[in-house]
Amino acid sequence: MKHSTDHSTRHGRGPAGRPIRNGRGPARRIGRTLALVLPVVLVLSGTLAVTRVNWSGTNSSASVLAASAQDVSKRAVSRAPHDVLRDKLLVELQEKNPGVALTHLQEAVNGRPSLARHCVSIARALGRAAVRTYGPTRAQSYARPVCDTSFATGVAAQHR
Repeated sequence: MKHSTDHSTRHGRGPAGRPIRNGRGPARRIGRTLALVLPVVLVLSGTLAVTRVNWSGTNSSASVLAASAQDVSKRAVSRAPHDVLRDKLLVELQEKNPGVALTHLQEAVNGRPSLARHCVSIARALGRAAVRTYGPTRAQSYARPVCDTSFATGVAAQHR
């Protein structure tokens, strides 16, 4: 019995004599393009979605951030310590109560005297946030002489 030798599968030719492409066709190009572009699109869309969340806890539409492609690529700017403290205390006011936030404000100013010049503005911001969260009467009940009664001033200013 003699075996026929068909050499058509050798040297890059298929059984019908057509060249074998070795996976370099349009499907492979599309797959490679998607593999490169898809992660970038997902990261950018996720970043933009996160920046649209109102992290401050207030109902103000002015606090919603709008990101653009150029903002995403910029290096993050470091924030001033008093801004970080204010934001932390505003979150604490929402999660616990204004009394806890005022106590921590006083402790922060005592521990870091450079924050004393910002104490009044932070306490007023806490007072305004307390009125939005608890109403004017209940917010006023948390007032104490932190930063020359600036919390009470913030409550009164927001209540008008």
